[in-house]
Amino acid sequence: MTRRSIGPESSVADRTEARSRLTAEVAGLEPSPGALAGRPSRRRLLASAGLGIGAAALSLSAGPAAAQPARGASLGAPVRVSKQRLDALAAKFHAVFNEHNVLPSFAVDQHGARVDVELRRLTTFTRIPESGERVKVSGLLALPAGHKGALPVVSWQHGTILSFDQVPSNLTRLADPNYEPRDNVDSLETLFNVQRLVGNGFALIAADYLGKGPYRQGRGEAYAVKDATVQCCLDVLDAGLLALDHLGLRKAALFLNGWSQGAVNTQWLRQDLQRRGVDVAASATQSPFNNLADSMRYWVSEQSGGASTDSPYPKQPIWITPCVIVLLGSYRRYYRLTDLFKTAIKPQHLALAEKYWSDYSMDETFSKSVPQPSDLLVDGFFERFTHETNSRFLRRLAANSSTYWDYDAPMRFYYGLADEALPPDLVKMPLAADGRFAQGIAVSGASHRATFLASLYGGGDAMSGASTVLDLFKTGS
Repeated sequence: MTRRSIGPESSVADRTEARSRLTAEVAGLEPSPGALAGRPSRRRLLASAGLGIGAAALSLSAGPAAAQPARGASLGAPVRVSKQRLDALAAKFHAVFNEHNVLPSFAVDQHGARVDVELRRLTTFTRIPESGERVKVSGLLALPAGHKGALPVVSWQHGTILSFDQVPSNLTRLADPNYEPRDNVDSLETLFNVQRLVGNGFALIAADYLGKGPYRQGRGEAYAVKDATVQCCLDVLDAGLLALDHLGLRKAALFLNGWSQGAVNTQWLRQDLQRRGVDVAASATQSPFNNLADSMRYWVSEQSGGASTDSPYPKQPIWITPCVIVLLGSYRRYYRLTDLFKTAIKPQHLALAEKYWSDYSMDETFSKSVPQPSDLLVDGFFERFTHETNSRFLRRLAANSSTYWDYDAPMRFYYGLADEALPPDLVKMPLAADGRFAQGIAVSGASHRATFLASLYGGGDAMSGASTVLDLFKTGS
């Protein structure tokens, strides 16, 4: 397949039309039915966003319903955050993520932001391939303040959040100069990306995901649901690139980054873009889930660790149990496995699972009764036939794995040697099978969080001199 760039190849007329349209939506104007009918097609919309006609397939999924024009993209007011405030917040939470002190402390002279940043909430619509529904979704656009002209763009895919609103776009809360972000309330992983990447000259576009953020409206999330997730990320990326055009900016190169759940999302997105011939300069993942069936089997096993680990290896944490519930709930909803909870979960835990799926509440009652991951599922779930619905679930999970792909540009996998959610042995196959551009970086002694932190800040013996995501995106190595 011929690879196509995503440079600003559109006509002046197209770009002017798109800029005028976004301006009206920012002002809160509702278009008339006639205006909707006269809007540009998705092909022209992407061209006007700086993607180029050749990359028009970026936003189209395999399902015909997803090929409809995007409507209603809007851009919130800017929130300026000083580099000093970013550095202070990064230093505060660096200590929280640096579990077991595997990395040196945050140092402004080494890790500080160079420029202030501007944060804006993006709003757009996505079409769910599995159902054809058109759904309003949100995301974050973060820019180096005052930048003009071209700049590199990072599509960031966040990790698992066991809440409904701990999303990237909620960093716009920093509009209040007295607001103090909190762990497990705000998207600290996005904050680190903003401080490290946007504070050093990159634009960042991040989807909040389906079922998350201010437009959730009771919808369940699409956790590890491949097509719906990819389409949502593509549509938010489109909206962000259109917003750049509206602001008089343009994309110089495209990069992808993602942690944990966001790491498998990043691999899916990267593979989809490559299939469509869209250039991605480099991609990075941290704690990358690949073979989803094997990952889930590890989560609910009574064993921990593997051959290539630091010893003793940590057991699976109790927060794995709600992750499994969310995974089952997502597949039940989006793949219409209507009886999956009843067939997969032990009867004594069924009520707890249903309640958690509905409210994501980790209250005292949940904490007292939540089972260990190894006790959640019916006996024999991974050893023998237990029910046709369970078999369908496992087949769908395997089909959504990202393990085998021949990447045509750098794809980096950071993995921790003490990662409680992903043992190193589950990262090895992509490193062996995914071609010469696949590169693994082991982080000695690193937990799930410390692995992510190391990818951005690095340093010390744990990284063995390996480069960070910032280095990779700036220099390609």
